Amino acid sequence: MNLTILIGFLGGMGAPEIILLLVVVLLFFGGKRIPELAKGLGKGIKEFKDASKGTVEEGTKKISDKD
Repeated sequence: MNLTILIGFLGGMGAPEIILLLVVVLLFFGGKRIPELAKGLGKGIKEFKDASKGTVEEGTKKISDKD
């Protein structure tokens, strides 16, 4: 995801919108599930970063192998 798009989206949100979003998430998932969801989201982001880093490293190896 493009960081500029994410920042632009969050830039339009004020404190009332963020509080409303948090309340809806709390009501929808409940207090006990939120830490589990955050942990799963963190693992997913870490795996995505590791996979994208591996793709960049493979591309770098292929370029350096041609020399």
